[in-house]
Amino acid sequence: MNDCCGLINRTLTTMSGRLSFRNITALAPMVRVGTLPMRLLALDYGADVVYCEELIDIKMVQCQRVVNELLDTVDFVAPDDRVMFRTCEREKDRVVFQMGTADPDRALTVAKLVEHDVAAIDVNMGCPKEYSTKGGMGAALLSDPDKIESILRKLVGGVNKPVTCKIRILPSLEDTISLVKRIEKTGVAAIGVHGRFKEERPRHPVHCDYIQAVAKAVSVPVIANGGSLDLVKTYADIEEFRKASGASSVMLARAAMWNPSVFSPKGLLPVETVMEEYLKYAIRYDNHAFNTKYCLCQMLRDKVETPQGKLVQAAQTNAEFRFMRGFIEEQQAKRNALQSHCLQDRPIMDGDVLTMAVKFERREYPPQITPKMFLLEWSRKEKLEQPSYETVQRTQDRAFQSTVTVAEKKYRSSLWEKSKKFAEQAAAIVCLRVLGIPEGRIGEEDSGLVCKRKREMKGINGSDEEGSKKRHLVDGQEEIKTTKTESVTNGDCHTQNSEQTKS
Repeated sequence: MNDCCGLINRTLTTMSGRLSFRNITALAPMVRVGTLPMRLLALDYGADVVYCEELIDIKMVQCQRVVNELLDTVDFVAPDDRVMFRTCEREKDRVVFQMGTADPDRALTVAKLVEHDVAAIDVNMGCPKEYSTKGGMGAALLSDPDKIESILRKLVGGVNKPVTCKIRILPSLEDTISLVKRIEKTGVAAIGVHGRFKEERPRHPVHCDYIQAVAKAVSVPVIANGGSLDLVKTYADIEEFRKASGASSVMLARAAMWNPSVFSPKGLLPVETVMEEYLKYAIRYDNHAFNTKYCLCQMLRDKVETPQGKLVQAAQTNAEFRFMRGFIEEQQAKRNALQSHCLQDRPIMDGDVLTMAVKFERREYPPQITPKMFLLEWSRKEKLEQPSYETVQRTQDRAFQSTVTVAEKKYRSSLWEKSKKFAEQAAAIVCLRVLGIPEGRIGEEDSGLVCKRKREMKGINGSDEEGSKKRHLVDGQEEIKTTKTESVTNGDCHTQNSEQTKS
């Protein structure tokens, strides 16, 4: 919850109790993003106002208002039982219902249907996508100022909640100012201005000069939008965007979609933390699984092809996302461990196993050299039994974790790996680091544990450090594998059967 909750409650409403749009930060309306979980999360992080995704009047007019006692929500349900809009008491005085419409009467019908459950009504006049413009809605309205005026006057006169609209700028500054002055005369409470032309896309820079001119031309609050590309990356940037645009308020779309903690004055949180909090709301309010998946993928951005991202994409139900919450907690622990070098250097006892948060990064080692090779050769040099690896696979995401036993002591990485081989390498690293033994990383002084000829033989044979006894547990089934090993005796390399080798 926002630490400034008391202050916000005093400044968000006018003397009449209506929502004020001056000096606010808002979650902008975004299709497939602005559903209840994302709106609540944005409020938690500090957004003052949240807009729902654009909802088409033709679909909404068929809905029935249903009180959902199980979820403690108010649902607007279509004839096919789809929930078109879901809200709750937590956001009642903060949520703006945005509709797509090209018909004044139908717009009013929808507004009257939802007005007792929302804080304000907004008309989308800026979306350039075909699903909106083909019905004369969205940015298509910009070329029909008479219809804009008709819709807004009908709504302002027909409902008891503030009415706003969100536009894009027109090709000329004069036309843009002329339009917003007509809009102001309809009695709207605020005007949202996306500072791009209809044909421009997010990759194009926002035109702050246009927003400045609009803000000077009208007396109602102007809400600047479109700064996520190059202006708003952190909470501090929100105020800079407001000043650069000359607007009263700011609404964020993509910056908030990628990480809604951008609204927090305490700074951005790791995306894993944000995803975990989002999932709590998605599960609590029975959000549609495909919508949940879409929002999580937007947060992952360029990490969508990572194991975590593939897990998100594979999920089909909220039940599967319940498992993923635990996975995300693990990812957060991994992030914290990797960012804190001191934690990696301090082993922790987990039962009878020494653990460290260690990842095996292949690029950190020379070709044909691995930590397992170093551990094997060190064990032979010390006349110990060769290392024994026990590997388990986690059913839900098929990740691996391995425990290595050396001299009757066990070592394991607390992090899970994408393959069995990587998991064993990570376990070997933990053992080597705890014992203070070189592990063969690039830049380490040559320890002489692995001879040159052995490296060459490994390149020819394509084998890993065979010889370790491996127990592989998959879904509770133990599989014992014994393979060939290469041993070094007095500096000479040769191959023997692991069952016959004793150093």
